[in-house]
Amino acid sequence: MEQLKPMKSKIMQGNCLKTLKTLSDNSIDSIVTDPPYELGFMGKSWDSSGIAFNVDVWQECLRVLKPGGHLLAFSGSRTYHRMACAIEDAGFQIRDQIMWVYGSGFPKSHNVSKAIDKEAGAAPESPNKDKKWEGWGTALKPAHEPIVMARKPLDGTVANNVLTYGVGGLNIDGCRIGEERITINGQGNDKMFHGNFSGKVDNPDRVGRFPANFIHDGSDEVVELFPDKAGAMAPVKSGQKGFGGNIYGKYQQAGDDGATFYNDGLGSAARFFYCAKASKKERNAGGANNHPTVKPTELMRYLCRLITPPNGIVLDPFTGSGSTLVAAKQCGFKYVGCELDKEYIKIARARLKKATK
Repeated sequence: MEQLKPMKSKIMQGNCLKTLKTLSDNSIDSIVTDPPYELGFMGKSWDSSGIAFNVDVWQECLRVLKPGGHLLAFSGSRTYHRMACAIEDAGFQIRDQIMWVYGSGFPKSHNVSKAIDKEAGAAPESPNKDKKWEGWGTALKPAHEPIVMARKPLDGTVANNVLTYGVGGLNIDGCRIGEERITINGQGNDKMFHGNFSGKVDNPDRVGRFPANFIHDGSDEVVELFPDKAGAMAPVKSGQKGFGGNIYGKYQQAGDDGATFYNDGLGSAARFFYCAKASKKERNAGGANNHPTVKPTELMRYLCRLITPPNGIVLDPFTGSGSTLVAAKQCGFKYVGCELDKEYIKIARARLKKATK
């Protein structure tokens, strides 16, 4: 592999189709980004340009990413398929879809009955007598955002690719869900995990649950969807030996009729990574932030950590107010951002200045 000069962290101003061309082939370790959803959100022109569906953009991302490198890109539930197809057409392999589920979405539904009244010329105080369409609307409450997980094709086997380029796998142990410790060779503790796990495990070297393709915000509305008991949907009967240990951890040998459960703080919802949406304090760290779609840095740290090797370089071709870059810096990674709007770059730089590793 060609040795490249060490890259410094930076934000490049301009259209990402042009700025990405200034980066060398195979120079980026991972891509974590939140592109426009192409929904015309709040009338913003950048959210209806079609750039997220542009195969050329994702081909540039493919070019600069190292073989085996991963891409994580958010999208909207209505437009995800267009973006995912463009990413695949660019040459990426679609590996998975992560769902970020939350309870604070606001429905943007059109009242069908009122629309009929309006079209018929009925005054608001004198609605039509036909109640056939009373209670009908045009949209569901948004409660999730899909994230595509894609990978640049490997150079040979995954083992060869990892040894040659340092990428190709997922940081499973670094993203396990549960108690914030892992014992390595019986020596010392490294804080690597997130969550409220406080139960017993059979193997102290593998604390925490296997990361899943489901993430939530920990809100009451979402947590209430899960059973209270975690670790098992029902008691493990005597005589049933530990199974499923690679995913949820093994049950007590031979079962104990439900006497032992994982004591997760959020019940079974704690099996999955969770963090709240970005707070006002978080958004405005470093100064006022008027970007309308700021992602929580805790979520972006988790995603960066999942696909980026130690000392790696994270690229965000749609930087916005810089949540991915802040997360990368806090994780000890280098970062490269592309952003068209000068005001957003100013906000991102202020947030980066405030952020510490």
